[in-house]
Amino acid sequence: MAFTGKATYAAGATLPEIAEDVSDLVGINSPFETPLLDALGDAARPARSTVHEWLEDALLPNSDTIAAVGGSPTTDTTFTAAHGSRFRVGDQIQMAGSLEVMLVTAINTSTNVLTVARGYGGSGNDVLTVAAGLLIIGNAALEGDDAPATRFTTRTRASNYTQIFSAAVEISGSELAVRQIGVANELDYQKQNRLRELMRDLENSVINGRAAATNPQGSSTARRTMRGILPSIVTNRMHPGDGNLPTASTFTEEILNAALRHIWSQSNGTVDLIVVGGKEKRALNQFVAPSVRRYAPSDDTYRDGVSVYESDFGVCRVVLSRWVPAGMALLLDSSRVEVLPLAGRNFHYKPLATTGDKESGQVIGEYTMEFRNEAAHGVITDIPE
Repeated sequence: MAFTGKATYAAGATLPEIAEDVSDLVGINSPFETPLLDALGDAARPARSTVHEWLEDALLPNSDTIAAVGGSPTTDTTFTAAHGSRFRVGDQIQMAGSLEVMLVTAINTSTNVLTVARGYGGSGNDVLTVAAGLLIIGNAALEGDDAPATRFTTRTRASNYTQIFSAAVEISGSELAVRQIGVANELDYQKQNRLRELMRDLENSVINGRAAATNPQGSSTARRTMRGILPSIVTNRMHPGDGNLPTASTFTEEILNAALRHIWSQSNGTVDLIVVGGKEKRALNQFVAPSVRRYAPSDDTYRDGVSVYESDFGVCRVVLSRWVPAGMALLLDSSRVEVLPLAGRNFHYKPLATTGDKESGQVIGEYTMEFRNEAAHGVITDIPE
């Protein structure tokens, strides 16, 4: 066979030789996008320890619940609160759902029994109900009275742990030397793919990761893992029909608004991210469909998607992430969530010692998540399909 200068293959004894025609492009089909990390953005600072801590505080509570009432709940002037220490003599209080205002005249802190003046200011008497909420409207001090007893809250430390993400890269000398189709440098190509995989795993860990129940700080024999968003949310875990959200057979706007309202009532945060999977995103598109579908005779695009949802409780960007478990929707205040690298340990390539005819190294990074004021966030679970 004469030398033609072309790269060919034999297609058969009687067929002519056909020159290879391979596009100079490598297509990657596997998902590697990180929409939640992109929405959160880079952290303002790095973590400085493998155990990352931050301080949280809260104001003195101005609400409680009724623990017990007497035999005449309409007229009784004493009842038991869940936390008597939250009240002061001179507080005006009101039961949830009632127009009656009561004035606290005495408190037994050992038994949590409050003595009150019923129907204060002509507000009328209602029936006191066990487990009903109590709101402290405000305290009225006496003119010329001494300063009240000091009350304060104690700042608390919250923490998370850094997690090491690592992948190895190894390319033979021959592989580095040969000409590749669609790849200028095989080593750089492999580094890029390993980085994509680790970024994908980081986003998944930020959502679903859990810290170890024992020895979470890790060691040479115990792996250190970060706590993700889902395990971090404790206060506002809601599902349809639980008393906070209405019962429904599908994911409705009523459910979403009730969840946003409940989170709003628990904190001064503002939910601005709704993170959902594919089915929940399609359901969200449907329940606001009448207001987002726009198609005029001159249009050549039919729109049936929601990227921003605005309610009375905030303007929320809708983020589609394939790592949110089915039947769940994350409601986040992005100003209180940061994904931080350990100082000097953001994703990078680290060459390893050469032990033969090959180039070896690893892509490595160490990250944690700072999830401040978990009551400012929420999750809806058990969303009907």
